[in-house]
Formats: sequence, C-alpha cells, structure tokens
Amino acid sequence: MKSEKRKNKEEIISEELEKETQKEIEEIVVEEIIEENVEKEKETEETEEKENELLKLKAENEELKADYLRKNAEFQNFTRRKEKEMEELRKYASEKIIIKLLDSIDNLERGIIASIETKDFDSLVKGVEMTLSQMKAVLKSEGVEEIDSEGAMYDPVLHHAVAVEESENHENDQIISIFQKAYKMKDKVIRPAMVKVCKK
Repeated sequence: MKSEKRKNKEEIISEELEKETQKEIEEIVVEEIIEENVEKEKETEETEEKENELLKLKAENEELKADYLRKNAEFQNFTRRKEKEMEELRKYASEKIIIKLLDSIDNLERGIIASIETKDFDSLVKGVEMTLSQMKAVLKSEGVEEIDSEGAMYDPVLHHAVAVEESENHENDQIISIFQKAYKMKDKVIRPAMVKVCKK
C-alpha cells in the first residue's frame, strides 16, 4: 500500500514537473515568436520607410528632369528669337540712313531735270552743292566725319600712301596732296585717305 502511494506521489510530482516544464517551454516559444514578430515588424517598417524615401527621391528626380527640360526648351526658344531679331536688325540696319539719302537723290534728280529745261548751269552747280551739303549732314548725324589730312604728317592709320615725291616746300613724310579723303565713324577710321607723301 505504501509503495503504491509513493508511486502515485512520484507520478503526480513527475506529471506536475512535466506540466511546469511544458509550460516554461511554451512560454519561451511564445516569447521567441513575439520577439521574431517584433523584429519582422521593425524590418517591415524600415523597408516601408526606405521604399517611401526611394519613391520621394524618384518623384524629386522626375520633377528636376521636367524642370530642366522646360528651362532648356525656354532657352532654345529665347536663342532662336534673339537670332531672328538680330537677323532682322542686320537686314534693315541701314534703312534709316538710306531713307535720309533718298532725299538727296530726289534733289539731284530734280536739279538735273530743271537744268535741262532751263539750260542754267549755275543753278545746277548750286543745286549739286546744296545736295552735297545735305548728304554730309546725313553722314554727320550718323557719326561719320571727314578727317582733315591737308598738310598733315603721314600716319599709316589715317593715310594710305599711293605715291611719293620729293618736295622742297614740304617736310619729310608730310602729305603733299590728297586723292581721296579719309572718314571716321565715331572713333573708328572707316576709310583712310589716299595721299601723296613727301620723301627726301
């Protein structure tokens, strides 16, 4: 009897131990599963954050690309417009001065017709002189002026020597005579004078 009681007691203790052990094992397994789930959630959150960041960067990149293409197109349009404007400007740059010179041509034509009808040579000369004066005024209004070379010393910037001659009345390198006058436009020499220079 005693032996059976001891056996039953041992079995009960053993069963209880087994139950406790099983319970501990289950608790450990549950804790591990919870930890794993927590880790997975963290990883999922990090992945989502990275994906969101990547999507944001892609969107910014597309926006920058679109902005660049828009600005590039605007610049090309601006360049084409400016080139067209410059072409128009070059094409009609002399329009203003041509209109002014047309008045001088009209005056010359009228003077020639009048002198043919009246046979008055003096009036023709006077008309030509007036027209020449008008043309010089037009040139002056555009910044074109005659360079006075009479009796000046030879300057290769202002003069083009087409002949040389010895002269007792002139110094060496002094201009003896002018075949064609020199002109400047503002500060630039646009035509040097054709001259004869004294060489001793």
